[in-house]
Amino acid sequence: MLGQMMTQSLTIGSLIDHAARWHAQGEIISVETTGGTERTTWGQVGANARALASALRKRGLEPGARCGTIAWNNRRHLEIYFGVAGGGFVCHTINPRMGPEQMVYVINHAEDQVLFIDATFVPAAGKLAPALKHCKHIVLMGPRDEAAAEAVPGILFYDELLAEGDASEPWPDLDENAASSLCYTSGTTGDPKGVLYSHRSTVLHSIAGNQPDGINISAMDTVLPVVPMFHVNAWGVPYIAAGTGCKLVLPGPNLDGKSLVNLIDAAEVTLALGVPTIWMGLLGALKETGSKIPSMTRTVVGGSALPPSMIPKFAEYGVELIHAWGMTETSPLGTMNQLLASHRSLTPEAQAALRLGQGRPPYGVDLRIVDEAGAPLPHDGAAQGDLQIRGLWIVDTYFGKDTPALTDDGWFDTGDVATIDAEGFMIIRDRSKDIIKSGGEWISTVTLENIAIAHPGVANAAAIAAAHPKWDERPVLVVIKAGDVTEEELLASFKGEVESWQIPDRVIFVDELPIGSTGKVQKNKLREEYGQVLIAG
Repeated sequence: MLGQMMTQSLTIGSLIDHAARWHAQGEIISVETTGGTERTTWGQVGANARALASALRKRGLEPGARCGTIAWNNRRHLEIYFGVAGGGFVCHTINPRMGPEQMVYVINHAEDQVLFIDATFVPAAGKLAPALKHCKHIVLMGPRDEAAAEAVPGILFYDELLAEGDASEPWPDLDENAASSLCYTSGTTGDPKGVLYSHRSTVLHSIAGNQPDGINISAMDTVLPVVPMFHVNAWGVPYIAAGTGCKLVLPGPNLDGKSLVNLIDAAEVTLALGVPTIWMGLLGALKETGSKIPSMTRTVVGGSALPPSMIPKFAEYGVELIHAWGMTETSPLGTMNQLLASHRSLTPEAQAALRLGQGRPPYGVDLRIVDEAGAPLPHDGAAQGDLQIRGLWIVDTYFGKDTPALTDDGWFDTGDVATIDAEGFMIIRDRSKDIIKSGGEWISTVTLENIAIAHPGVANAAAIAAAHPKWDERPVLVVIKAGDVTEEELLASFKGEVESWQIPDRVIFVDELPIGSTGKVQKNKLREEYGQVLIAG
């Protein structure tokens, strides 16, 4: 034998142990669901996570038992992340914006034995409880509350449950391939599908995803994950934050622009992460409040395409917008848009154009595009095809399913249409279900939306395919106004930006767009409402 290195399992418990040991006084600011702000430390979160794991074992939970959460981003939710997974159970984060039927479905499908809820969801829990087939305990994430006890018979209280545990108990010896957490897709078509993450995949995602060309969080940062902890594990930020010991700011339930501006300024946030609709609201609040958010230097934007017009607007505040792409099935990091050394010689305009796409894959991820027959297409930046992915933290098989969710040669089909250039820079051209096919030619809804949102009279916009008697489909814009703008003026702004045949046929002004549980516009609902508008009119 020539020699050997130590072998240690890659487990989520090891992440919080690192934070508690080497960053014990590292600060965590938590906006509470019931009001007010609480300050704690990584050391206290680590102790509470161990106590929670101990208490759950004493309550009879077996390894692998699923524990659901319906909660906002706050301190107790963070402790549940680490205490449940580190204790050998599975943390199932549930999107509270799901309808009641979908919520019951995912809780029962996951066979959740414990359900942790924030105070906001006590009324909902009281209604859901009779339909939950496997749930043994519902736990209010707070101290004893008599009104909650009356609303949900038998409810437990998190602070009392924590007191039942022993923070000195060690983590169980876990296989790194054991399940750690569970998230369900938003279920826009059919029932939501569960994606089961392992300790190994989560730790690898935390390490590789936090490289300098990734999210790049350091111990010097103050990080605000606006992306909810029920949405793909807050993009992995809680795990990365523990691994670095950075100051972490958890925003609670109020994610309006003014609340976020106040929180960013009070906590001196350096990095925030969220979906484009959040940052649109923040820009409006910055104008209203006059804040310059001097502490913040960058924000990671994902969940849906980043409108190009947002980049210069944030640059006025000294904030760099970094585009990223991923999905529930990819843990979620698939790409980050960080430039290469070879791009230094490019003009600022050329660099800015590169930053508009979703970026390139980090180590641990591989991408390709294929045609309708599944044949790989060239990575030349021009060929457009179905985007597929594989890697160290990509789904293989959905929870509870017997057959893999992969192609015959082992790739996951994302449902996106994209281009990839020779250096790996990927641009999502559209969702395959959203792209418009007019007279046999493709029109990108993302391109049309970006042009519309850049108009000063537009607050938000969605492009959809509407049926057409001659061309099969034609684009229609559904728009929320930000000022005085007419249909003619808005359509005129497309001239010179796209080919004339790609200009939308109609603009429909509305007061609001249907926003789904993950912050994305629900285009399926818009198609249901306006998909025949060109036929009827």
